[in-house]
Amino acid sequence: MVVLVTGANGQLGKAIEFISVNYPDVHFNFFSSSDLDITDKKLTEQVFNSIKPDFCINAAAYTAVDKAETEQDKATLINVLGVKYLAEVCLAFQTKLIHISTDFVFNGDKNSPYTEEDITNPQGIYGKTKREGELAIQLVLENYFIIRTSWLYSQFGNNFMKTMLRLAEDRNSLSIVNDQIGSPTHAIDLAELIITIVLSESKNYGIYHFSNEGTASWFDFAKKIFEINKVSIDLKAIPSYEFPTPAKRPKYSVLDKAKIKKEFKIEINKWEESLERK
Repeated sequence: MVVLVTGANGQLGKAIEFISVNYPDVHFNFFSSSDLDITDKKLTEQVFNSIKPDFCINAAAYTAVDKAETEQDKATLINVLGVKYLAEVCLAFQTKLIHISTDFVFNGDKNSPYTEEDITNPQGIYGKTKREGELAIQLVLENYFIIRTSWLYSQFGNNFMKTMLRLAEDRNSLSIVNDQIGSPTHAIDLAELIITIVLSESKNYGIYHFSNEGTASWFDFAKKIFEINKVSIDLKAIPSYEFPTPAKRPKYSVLDKAKIKKEFKIEINKWEESLERK
């Protein structure tokens, strides 16, 4: 089994590489954006021709949510056009695509977990380009898995957990939003799920939701991060309007995971349990 991973230097790419040693029967090929720019279709074709992957895990993306509001062209280039090119190359080489998407495809107005059938209505440029990337895949391919996830964090890359711990090094107090509700997701858990899909031989292609179990506000998440890491800091819960951002965030973006649990027969860790993973 030959697997190509794009975006290898990102958080998810690093998580997949970290656990790849546990799967000796899978030959992983990791490509960072400097090694493989998915917006360069000719280069992508050359790489595919060289390694002939059975699966392509696309962890390459423009993920700067706020910067996307002023860098729409760049976000579109990577999240839409690059994804379209990747899907076309996957089709040409009969490679199955596993693409990572986001809870930001929803507007956050719902009060119960979002299913794969719920209507999308992204509010910002990042969410809009990620949704357009999903649609580009669906127009080109039949053999694809799109995995929507949320609030990704780990020991790798830039994420909320690492930001909180960094800020706590030189601050005595922090104000954290408490009215945005979602599910933190450990990148290692997502990486293990992706490899489960690779090994499953499932033909039930389509969109799936995955996050850790349970719900939290950003305040809840921060509080648990400091508790686990034994950091003493004064935390203040604030409403979103006291912390305005260029991009609007979904108020509620919990994902329903019934479909993925049934198809791949998996149990999903609670977010608090995965946060304690060292």
